[in-house]
Amino acid sequence: MKIIYNPTKAEWTKELKRPVQKTKDIEKIVKPIMQKVKRLGDKALKKFALEYDHVQLKNLLVSMEEIFIAREKIDPKLKEAIQLAKQNIEKFHEAQATPDLEMEVMEGVTCMRKSVGIQKVGLYIPGGTAPLFSTVLMLGIPANLAGCEQIVLCTPPDKDGNIHPAILYTADLIGIDKIVKAGGAQAIAALTYGTESVPKVDKIFGPGNQYVTAAKQLAVKKGVAIDMPAGPSEVLVYADHTAIPGFVAADLLSQAEHGVDSQVILVASSEKIAKSVLKEMEEQLIKLSRKEMAKKALENSVAVVVGNQDKALELINDYAPEHLIICVENEDEVVNQIKNAGSVFIGNFTPESAGDYASGTNHTLPTYGYAKNYSGVSLDSFVKKITYQKITETGIKNLGPAIEIMASNEMLDAHKNAVSIRLKYLKEKK
Repeated sequence: MKIIYNPTKAEWTKELKRPVQKTKDIEKIVKPIMQKVKRLGDKALKKFALEYDHVQLKNLLVSMEEIFIAREKIDPKLKEAIQLAKQNIEKFHEAQATPDLEMEVMEGVTCMRKSVGIQKVGLYIPGGTAPLFSTVLMLGIPANLAGCEQIVLCTPPDKDGNIHPAILYTADLIGIDKIVKAGGAQAIAALTYGTESVPKVDKIFGPGNQYVTAAKQLAVKKGVAIDMPAGPSEVLVYADHTAIPGFVAADLLSQAEHGVDSQVILVASSEKIAKSVLKEMEEQLIKLSRKEMAKKALENSVAVVVGNQDKALELINDYAPEHLIICVENEDEVVNQIKNAGSVFIGNFTPESAGDYASGTNHTLPTYGYAKNYSGVSLDSFVKKITYQKITETGIKNLGPAIEIMASNEMLDAHKNAVSIRLKYLKEKK
């Protein structure tokens, strides 16, 4: 992980460039997969399970017996940890609910707005190099709170045709019973088109590799919404002399171990803090079980020394990190100037892994700079806001003339007439 010193904006744009995603090449692979699932349904899902997961599946859906067996396999301490995380995530997401809105904007004209849960949602849970049972909590809990009528979970099986017990336990804990043994682009295709076993959904959620991401973006073209575009995971840590180097190093490495295409960035106020962190990273790296993966991720990563706070903040907001950790003396001032970030972690004792698992915030966040225009997943992601209006006789008399004038000036005669006919009716009614 190299260090660059006080770079110009042009230099930091180049040095902090994310790993390139060859979208067109990936789409060429993904499109035929999606078409085959559309055409052949369950048969295609089983074929791809054999081809990519190296398993011959008899049944695509997880049985209640499998869920029961999974419950028995989970260590009691892990169960307690998952239950604690569940409580915190539920509390924070439940608090995000907004009351229905109703107001009389003028005499006789009432406007209303109501949140309604999206009827059918699909949750994609990666199960490759790391079985992300925490993502089941992050997506399943707000889906339940929003009142989604059907929740379908897709996750890839192992070579024995089993789903990781922690994923099954967590899904069962929050009441998800439609669990499909399918991963990759084929799972997204099943949720997009529907198969004999997999219902077609209205919106798809969840992280995944570049093939899953490409499939989700293709799903949008077929009328299915997605949570957000997403690329490889990333973290940026802003540290000054008050930061504890060992903590910063641990946070950077925790993100690097996600995958070879992850990116970690250190923005340091001085060369001293940058070198201290890099030294700590070297010492901690050799002890990691996923050190080879982390090493490759660090090839996409850089430490930037920026002595000027305003320039550091400009760099951070321009990069728009998925995860932003702030370990500086004047943290309140800095936090208030953050405009672009998926989720922010404040202070030496707030590791990014807290948000990944159990603090209560959601870990499904915009990456690849999309934090400039997308929010992370929240309760709002699982609802639609429907507006209503009710106009009385008095209301149409008060509002109608303005509508007539506006419609007339837009040369939309039928729009004008829809009001005029009512006003005429009321006048004749007298």
